[in-house]
Parts: sequence; C-alpha cells; structure tokens
Amino acid sequence: MAEYRTARDTMGEMQIPIDALWGASTQRAVENFPVSGQPVPIEVVHAHAMLKWAAAVANQDQGVVEPEVAEAIKQAADEVIAGDHDVHFPVDVFQTGSGTSTNMNVNEVVANRAKQLLGEDLSSSKVHPNDHVNASQSSNDTFPTSVHVAVARVAHDALLPALDNLAATLRAKADEWSEVVKSGRTHLMDATPVTLGQEFAGYARQIELGKQRVERALTSIYELALGGTAVGTGLNCPPGFVDKVITLMAERTGLPFVEAEDHFEAQGSRDALVDISGALKTVAVSLLKIANDVRWMASGPRTGLYEIQLPEIQPGSSIMPGKVNPVIPESVRQVAAQVIGNDAAVTVGGLSGELELNVMIPLMARNVIESESLLAAVSNVFVEKCLQGTEATEQGPQLVERSLMQVTALVPEIGYERSAELAKKAHKTGQTLREVALEDGVPEETLDRVLDYKRMTEGGVL
Repeated sequence: MAEYRTARDTMGEMQIPIDALWGASTQRAVENFPVSGQPVPIEVVHAHAMLKWAAAVANQDQGVVEPEVAEAIKQAADEVIAGDHDVHFPVDVFQTGSGTSTNMNVNEVVANRAKQLLGEDLSSSKVHPNDHVNASQSSNDTFPTSVHVAVARVAHDALLPALDNLAATLRAKADEWSEVVKSGRTHLMDATPVTLGQEFAGYARQIELGKQRVERALTSIYELALGGTAVGTGLNCPPGFVDKVITLMAERTGLPFVEAEDHFEAQGSRDALVDISGALKTVAVSLLKIANDVRWMASGPRTGLYEIQLPEIQPGSSIMPGKVNPVIPESVRQVAAQVIGNDAAVTVGGLSGELELNVMIPLMARNVIESESLLAAVSNVFVEKCLQGTEATEQGPQLVERSLMQVTALVPEIGYERSAELAKKAHKTGQTLREVALEDGVPEETLDRVLDYKRMTEGGVL
C-alpha cells in the first residue's frame, strides 16, 4: 500500500501521498474534481509560480515576509517555473471557477518545497501557504493574472513565430508560381484566369492579417488583474506591491505587462480572453480555407484538378494500393474545427461572469492556450510536411485553353450577349473559344490581343 502523511487546513485533516509536495487544500480539490483527468495547463502553473516569485521579492522588500522565508519561497518558485515539480500539480481543469484550487496548489507546493530548502519538516509552520506565499494576494486577482501571462507567453513563444513562418512560406510559393497561369474558379465553376502565385499571395495575406489580429488582442491581455485582491478594491494589498510584482514579471518575460486600468473590469469580466479567442478563431477559419483550397487543387491525380502535387508522406488507404491522401491539410482542418469549438466555450465562459468575479476562468484558460498551441503546431506541420514540398503541375496551364470564361475579355470588343453565345457554342461542340470565335468572324488579331491569359491576370481592359 502507498504511504501517506497527514496534512491540515482550516477544514481539518487530509491524507496525502507521502511524496506529494501539495497540501490539504490541493488534496481536497483532487478528490472533489475527478472530472476530465486533464490538469490546468502547465503554462498557467509556471506563470503562477512566477507571480509567487515576484510577490516574495515585493513582500520581502516591504517587510511583509521575513527575508529567510522570502528567499526560500523565491528558490522554490524558481524550481516550479523551471518545470522541476510539474507532477505536483494534479488539480483538474474543471474545478472551482476562480482557480482557487490551483492557486492553493501552487501556494502549497511552493511552501512545502521552501520548507525542505530550509531543512524543515512539511508539518512545520515556518512557511505558510496563505500567510507567506499568498501574502498581499487573492486567488481572484492572481489566477486571472497568471492566465494572462501564460496566454501572452504562448502567443509570443509559439503562435506568432509559427504564423510568421507560415506566411513567409506562402509568400515564397506565391513568388515561385507568379507566372503559372490557371483557371480561376468561383462557385467551384470556371472563371477568368489567375496565377497560382496570386492565389497563394492571398493566403499569405490572410495569415499576416491573422497575426495582426492576435497582436491587437494581446494589448488587452497585457493588462493584469493583480492588486484587486478579493473583489477589486485591493484590500490587504500594500502600496507599491503591484508595481513591483508586475515590473519584475515584465522584466522576466520581456513582455509589456501593466496593471489593469480598472480592477472591477479585470476581475468581473474576462473580455480580453474572449477577444483573443475570437482572433484565434479567425486564424483557424483562414487556415481551414487555405487547407481546403490546397486539397481541391491537389485532387486527383487523374480525375481531379491536380494543379499542384503535394509531398507523398504516407499511404492513403488500407484497401486501395498506391493511393495517397492530403493528410496534412486534413489535420489542419481538424485543428481549425477544434479551435472554433474552443472559441464557442470561451464565449460562454466570458458571458458567465457575475457581479465582481467571473468563475469560468480555468475553462477559458484551457481553451485559449490549447487553441494557441494547436494553431502553432499545425502551422509548422503544414509548412514542413506539406507546403515546402508542394510543386505546381502542368495541369493548370493546360486547362486554361479549354476554359470558357476567358470570353469575359471579349465583352468590350463584341458585347455581352454575343460573347455568351460563343461560350455556349464552345461548350456544346467541345471546341475552344478561339475556334468558335474565328468561325463567328472575330478577327484573329483581336483574339491574339484579347486572349492573352497571363495579361488577363493583371486586370484592366485588354
């Protein structure tokens, strides 16, 4: 049988695994929330430990926590930040909506590890999770703060670089294929010519704009709720504490965190998370459109469009030999669907704030961070496993001659109705537009000038 130790909190005693660094409050949460088996995102835990580190510095400076204890707290928090104690944060993400359980989980782990560093038994009161680690703070201002810090760090460390990489790759393909003329399509039907490069330049711009939307949304994420304590009034928070903590966290992360302009807004609502989730949803929508277009253009190879050839990276069928499927674009589309679903839950979470506190924060944190991480990962996979090795085929240029919609360029010369009759005749007889136009008396020199497919992609009147 596993060995246990006894820990106490204000509600009494709890039996805790002997090797666990957490305390009674955490154990209660573990037993109360056996819901998903998914803990709070570790990025939030690390951000929360960073806050505890900075709070220990500020509390030591102001004489709230004695130097020996503060130094031990800082060292313990640094170990958590480094990921040394990740296994000691087991609380399910579907827990108390304010994140109090995770705040106490971090408080207890940091306090108990600090006791060990000081040579104290875990039953010692030398370092207290509430009186020392949580001094000058509340779950209600620290947990939203840590969520914002985690969301900003994932965006800067993973998502924004991935979007840069994706946009640059799409731009490179646009340049590579700037002279590859093909039929445009609207309503999935033949339209006037475009270049493959123009299409991919459009995709690149979608991703560039998506990155800008995320960056704009981050301006609200940089506002931190710290200092509001229980309800936004700042009770028990000494002057100067917030400035010191936020300055330290900004310096440590390199991100422009600031104190929230209004603490009632910062704790009563989670609009900033709703905003950035919406930006992530838009990126997902862009990715889904791009991946779907790539699937269409790669369809075939004999009975589809087959205008591009994707890298062949794995067999596509357990029954059809030689079949190769667009598996990477399919992965992209599934990620996009998940992010869109995550945003729906974040929206519900955001509108569920009551009075002085929103109590859907762990759910919102989980979904936003998952969306950021998924979008970052799948964007890099899309680049490395698909787009970089994609090649243009001869199919697109060859089919331009058989398209009927270049008749549009004849309209200024012979009028809409005559042009329509020529297109219908060509479709009915299987002839090319040039052939039926010559039969109809359109001068060859006019056709040579007007049916310049590359020139059609450049706009204007031919």
